[in-house]
Amino acid sequence: MALDDFFKPMKLTNKPNAEEYFAVQPYIDAVRVISHATYQSVYIIDYYKQSFVYVSDNPLFLCGNTASHVQKMGYLFYYNYVPKEDLELLLEINQAGFAFYNELPIEERLDYIISYDFRIKQPNNHLMLINHKLVPYILDKSSNIWLALCIVSTSSNDTPGNIIIQKLNSNRVFQYDTVKKLWKLQPGVKLTSIEKEVLLLSSQGLTMKDIAEKMYLSLTTIKFHRIKIFEKLRVKNIGEAIACAANYKLI
Repeated sequence: MALDDFFKPMKLTNKPNAEEYFAVQPYIDAVRVISHATYQSVYIIDYYKQSFVYVSDNPLFLCGNTASHVQKMGYLFYYNYVPKEDLELLLEINQAGFAFYNELPIEERLDYIISYDFRIKQPNNHLMLINHKLVPYILDKSSNIWLALCIVSTSSNDTPGNIIIQKLNSNRVFQYDTVKKLWKLQPGVKLTSIEKEVLLLSSQGLTMKDIAEKMYLSLTTIKFHRIKIFEKLRVKNIGEAIACAANYKLI
């Protein structure tokens, strides 16, 4: 597996000049400011330079390195800190994701986000499962991805994969089947107003008893709605439910 393999699916024909790089610097600076207000790791990929143009200093994604060191490593970071089987998965996700993206109408190319899980090696050699969201940030003159914004958080799943593409501000979700090698449109998940409120209050740290009192419902009723939420989202606990609902823009 060569580093260039990650860039083969891309259609890069209009390399930005110095003036264009100068013009997008405020967008990079904006991400730098916003990254200080989130617990998530944030970085920006430059597909023309095949490197990272910004990496936040949140330690989650750094694997014991400094942000500047990870930025200098660029795509070599994945080769150094992602186990081989997950690296092969990342390459497949990259190929499948760009195949999907290249079929989108130009006017929709900033409207989709891809999410997936993979493992990275921590300083103690422990493998941490992270969730990685990538969204096109700046397009080139041919409407191909020039800069991509990446957001990293801990995963609520148990295994790598869990590859989905979602249209922003929509319930339109595609899941990638790694066996059949195709994207499948998923049936939309719908939560009731009570289920949404239970999730929102849970995300604020309230216990089931607190939620019952706040919503003027019995504890048994709240337990019933939590079970229904778990069934609909196919999760095992409230933490996973909150993360899943956020991923699917349900709350």
